[in-house]
Amino acid sequence: MRATESLAARPATRLPRPVVVGHRGAPAYRPEHTAASYELAIDLGAELVEPDVVLSRDGALVVRHESELSWSTDVADRAEFAGRRTTREVDGAPCTGWFTEDFTLDELRTLRAVERMPDLRPLNTAYDGRFGILTLAEVVDLARARSTAERRIRVLAELKHPGTAAEPALPMGELVAEELRRLDAAGPQGPVVLQAFDAALLRELRGRLGDDGPEIVQLVNNHAEGDRMVTRAGLREISTYAQGIAPSVERVLRGVHPVRGTSSLVTEAHRAALTVFTWTLRAENAYLPEHLRIGTIPEAHGDAVGIARQLLSLGVDGLITDSPEHAAAAVAELQTRTPAAV
Repeated sequence: MRATESLAARPATRLPRPVVVGHRGAPAYRPEHTAASYELAIDLGAELVEPDVVLSRDGALVVRHESELSWSTDVADRAEFAGRRTTREVDGAPCTGWFTEDFTLDELRTLRAVERMPDLRPLNTAYDGRFGILTLAEVVDLARARSTAERRIRVLAELKHPGTAAEPALPMGELVAEELRRLDAAGPQGPVVLQAFDAALLRELRGRLGDDGPEIVQLVNNHAEGDRMVTRAGLREISTYAQGIAPSVERVLRGVHPVRGTSSLVTEAHRAALTVFTWTLRAENAYLPEHLRIGTIPEAHGDAVGIARQLLSLGVDGLITDSPEHAAAAVAELQTRTPAAV
């Protein structure tokens, strides 16, 4: 397939070319969701950085992969918080740990970030304890500070709708809408793009912020719910409140035509005027298809540029990645080839 074909297939969007999204920053090299991780992601070529957003007890929008804290902070070593350890139902299963909704923002500020996957990324443990927990507002400030006239940095905020059986539930949609307005980030040209797996939450935010609100991306899971979303009818429904979808790499590759080299999902999404971001590209052999692995060590890096190149050839509009430099290299290759192919 010629390089221009994938570009021509993409819908008219606010994004003039495929973009690189630093997934929680650049967690291949720094503990996720830290200022150092976001800064490095931008240095490595990310045009958007992707924080996961959860809620504190006092309704602050804080940045963690999930509301349970023990995997990504030092909370388990903090004697003053030992009594906060509890068991909650999370997405239908029991989970024991410490949860952001049991801490005020001031208390969360005292915690320090640690590497969430130390076995896979042992070098990142050298940064354990160096960085604190950020708020969504601080990530937006960081993106604005790093933006220039030539290169704008934006925030792709993934909203983690409270999945724990905690009462009373905090109003995520209302709090997000209020915060975006306070940050002057509630418009379509603003610094924030919203995404979530929870379609009801995204519909609520579209209602609260209006049709001239921020761009919205519907995350698509790998379960039956996601299967329904990517039907033609499902994609048309998504287009009533969102501008894009974000399926997994596996789901995009599942529908690749062996002869034409096209993805049915990408094609159908574009027909519904939806952009396609895909998650999550990781450089380690453990996450790559067998033919792209280099050596047999799971934590060693394989051909991460190769899988990014394949996804771009299928017409995806954005690559959500733990190692932005690999995706950036593939995008640069595509842009270089395009003029010669016209």
